[in-house]
Amino acid sequence: MRGNRSRAWLAPGPNKPMQIAILQPSFIPWLGYFDQIARTDAFVFLDDVQYTRRDWRNRNRIRTASGWMWLTVPVQTRGKFDQSLLETQIDHSTDWRAKHLQTLRHNYTRAPYFEEVFPQLENVYARELALLVDFCLEMLATINQILGLQTKIYRSSELNIEGQKADKILSLCQALNADEYLTGDLARDYLPVDEFEERNIKLTYQNYVHPEYHQLHAEFFSHLSVIDLLFNEGPRSLKILTGAHAENAEVVTAS
Repeated sequence: MRGNRSRAWLAPGPNKPMQIAILQPSFIPWLGYFDQIARTDAFVFLDDVQYTRRDWRNRNRIRTASGWMWLTVPVQTRGKFDQSLLETQIDHSTDWRAKHLQTLRHNYTRAPYFEEVFPQLENVYARELALLVDFCLEMLATINQILGLQTKIYRSSELNIEGQKADKILSLCQALNADEYLTGDLARDYLPVDEFEERNIKLTYQNYVHPEYHQLHAEFFSHLSVIDLLFNEGPRSLKILTGAHAENAEVVTAS
């Protein structure tokens, strides 16, 4: 399954600014996550930060006949309140992988592209990985491949960048020689615009507008995992998820 190539997949030319995005690894994320990957020249998985509970790191939502449900990767958290993402281990005391696959079969077996997408996800579940971050990154790489995304991917832990929160983001931008940083709207509350301006890095806020697409059941539910889109729309998925930006979203830039 391949989408049409976009400029985001090509190395920036001499007159094209280097645009990057930075997000924490998450389990089968929503459409807006992959919109950031598709729109940028380089994407950084922020994997050397603290693990946050009851967040998107180890769970996401899928569609069911009655609405939606959580699909959760169990992790070891007892007595590990300050553990980082790099330290967070999957809890393999139950056969959660078989349960996930059974749940996906039950809810999506009638989806138009189930037979094309499911085996590729199944291949990731076949691996008994110890760390949550490794499982999430394997799944993200598979979804990028299904979508046809070829954006350059980095892990922040491999870039050896010091700092916390906004300082770390700014340092990562500098390390990759970024001219532009694409981020979500919530970043307005904590990013120091003036410090980015001093370093000639333009801030662009994603302002993602969620599209509607075909689902198996009548009422449309938005902000589900991207796999809901893949099962239902197959090769049209990339055009649908990026078309929301191209046609509707207002890009707000601070420079």
